[in-house]
Amino acid sequence: MDYLTKPWIDANKYREGRLKEALYESELAEKFMENGLLRNAAGKAFQAVKAYLAAIALDNRGILVNHFKGRKRIGLKEVERVDWIIATMPTSRMKEVASLIGDKELELMVEKALDLHEFQYNGYDKDAEVSRYTNELIVKKDVEDIILFIRSRLVKN
Repeated sequence: MDYLTKPWIDANKYREGRLKEALYESELAEKFMENGLLRNAAGKAFQAVKAYLAAIALDNRGILVNHFKGRKRIGLKEVERVDWIIATMPTSRMKEVASLIGDKELELMVEKALDLHEFQYNGYDKDAEVSRYTNELIVKKDVEDIILFIRSRLVKN
């Protein structure tokens, strides 16, 4: 079985693994949505964008290295902080990373993914106090937008 490696061990394998993950997660999001499991679909759409962002972040490491300086200890090993960000892609850094990369469509998908991540845990809220989603139509549209985005970036015609 092919396991996801770390970017500091094999950058090409890491990138390839993350792109496969993005595609698989988007396919699962579509299946969940077809079966009416919107919170699950939202979670998978979020994971698809997170994996895609991590792969693209690796491609843009030269930009990110100037922003995420220093080193990070992982057990007995120490790695550059930028590589740790790329490897883990913390939810709290996704918007920042997308902004630094400067791809406007990617930035929009990251925003939608973060909204869907919040929805996955909070569900609908007609008053929009704990969730940005007040109905199922908006959730479906955002999940569909992410699925189309991932396909447009990864599936060769």
